[in-house]
Amino acid sequence: MNLHEYQAKQILRTGNISTPRGIAAANAEAAVEAARELGGVAWVVKAQIHAGGRGKAGGVKVVKSLDDVRAVAASLLGRKLVTLQNAPDGQPVNEVLVEETLPIARELYLSLLVDRETERVAFVASAAGGMDIEEVAHATPEKVLTETCDPLLGVQDYQCRALAFALDLKGDAFKDFCRLLPQLYRVFVANDLSLLEINPLVVTADNRVLPLDCKMSVDDNALYRRKSLAELRDDSQVDAKEAAANAANVNYVALTGNIGCMVNGAGLAMATMDLIQLEGGAPANFLDVGGGATPETVAQGFKIILLDPNVKAVLINIFGGIVRCDVIAEGIIQAVKEVDVKVPVVVRLEGTNAELGRKLLAESGLAILAAESLTQAARLAVERAQ
Repeated sequence: MNLHEYQAKQILRTGNISTPRGIAAANAEAAVEAARELGGVAWVVKAQIHAGGRGKAGGVKVVKSLDDVRAVAASLLGRKLVTLQNAPDGQPVNEVLVEETLPIARELYLSLLVDRETERVAFVASAAGGMDIEEVAHATPEKVLTETCDPLLGVQDYQCRALAFALDLKGDAFKDFCRLLPQLYRVFVANDLSLLEINPLVVTADNRVLPLDCKMSVDDNALYRRKSLAELRDDSQVDAKEAAANAANVNYVALTGNIGCMVNGAGLAMATMDLIQLEGGAPANFLDVGGGATPETVAQGFKIILLDPNVKAVLINIFGGIVRCDVIAEGIIQAVKEVDVKVPVVVRLEGTNAELGRKLLAESGLAILAAESLTQAARLAVERAQ
């Protein structure tokens, strides 16, 4: 689950990490009041969306008058901002963050993430921070530095110093940086984050180090014990179908094809999508209803899939292990009637009571095609979708 920049900075401040002063605003007049409250002669107005690349997309503006604060906020709020990191139709800007400006001498890059290869939290840093960090990582990977943390000891002083020396920090900036890293590590672990990215981490004109921007992602699997973080979820920033799936507690990822997929198990779902591609089709989604799928879950899955107007056929692939196939078949029949499905439905059942499940489908009187194998199911779904 992603957080907005202003939310991420609030969490940093709870970890005693200084950030630029800023106030979130949901309309242009509130943005002007925020600028007045902050004082000064210049401010930064930042669109709040769950995506990077806002600066290049015109979502971050430095303004030098209250009239400009109002104009920029009005131009951003209520519209979708398209960046290189979000969907083609962009994400809605419902709030802006009005911040004080800082005298910036240098821009650095710093992030914490879970390194799956080493199974540890890793610090990633670069002296080439700012909007072009992706290009730096691609063209000159040697400029990207990494330190992995022992899970028992956390980040060590020698690692902080090594990164500070590599970033050519001196004096107060060196001290600030070495204090900052352990603080960030504690925030990362305490909030079950999967990503904490600061880009840029700035060195100010008076040689202090400060997070100018912050992106945070929380591990979804930990939200059950992070209730206060779960309440920060902004479903307007994700696909409507993904938001519905989250409410139904199923795993859904929207894709661009026209064959809706409903499968119990992530590995089986991936195999199903591969076979659809092999047969010349394109999946419209990844939907894993879990190993303990129930008739209610199946009905909810149908509703989510059919929110996508591009779906021309639905392929259901269920392996009955924990749950019996005849129970799932009854759920499918109930769901097709309840949801009033208008597109062809192809079902492949395998496992416990698979024969009985297929018999129930065949005798339902509904336009449901029961397939004997996954390959046949994929082929039928592609044919019907065309």
